[in-house]
Amino acid sequence: MSLIGYARVSTSEQDLALQCDALMAAGVTRIFEDRGVSGAKVERSGLNDALAFLRAGDTLVVWKLDRLGRSMTHLLQTVAELEGRGVGFRSLTETIDTTTPTGRLVFHLFGALGQFERDLIRERTGAGLQAAAARGRKGGRPIALTSEKVARARLLIASGLNVREAAVRVKVSKSALYMALKGIPVPNR
Repeated sequence: MSLIGYARVSTSEQDLALQCDALMAAGVTRIFEDRGVSGAKVERSGLNDALAFLRAGDTLVVWKLDRLGRSMTHLLQTVAELEGRGVGFRSLTETIDTTTPTGRLVFHLFGALGQFERDLIRERTGAGLQAAAARGRKGGRPIALTSEKVARARLLIASGLNVREAAVRVKVSKSALYMALKGIPVPNR
C-alpha cells in the first residue's frame, strides 16, 4: 500500500511547496504535480498520470479537496472511480480519509449533498422553463431559415447563383438551404 500525492496550482507564479511539504509530512512516497492549470480544466496531465499510477490498496492524497475536483460532481465521480478500483482517497485539510468508515461516511454525505444540489438546480430549471412557456416564450435558438429566406434563395438560384452563393447571400448554412429546398424540415441548432 502506497500513499500517492497530487498537488496543483492554478498559475505558474504560485508555489507548490506548501502542498508538497504537507503531503510529504503525511507519508506520501510520490507526488504528481500540475502547475499553471486551473481546476476547471478537464485535461490535467499530472492528475491523469497519478490516476494511471495508482493500484488497488494505494491511497491518493491531496492537500485540499479543491486541488482534485473541478466541481463537487467531478470530485465525487473521481473518488467513486478510485473506490471502484480499490484505491482510497485522503484530503489533509478537510481530514477526509475514505479508507476509514468515518471518512467514507463523511464523503458519502458530501455526495448526498451534491446530488441534492443537482436535483434542486434541475427542479428550478424545469420551473423556469414552464413559467417561460406559460408566458408564450419558447426556448432554443431562433429559426435562422424562414420561408422568406427560402423564397429569396430560390429567386437567387433562378437568377444564376449556385446554392452555396445563395446561402451566403441569405445568411444561412449551405446544408440548411439544401434541406429547405428539398422540403426537409431544418432542425434548430
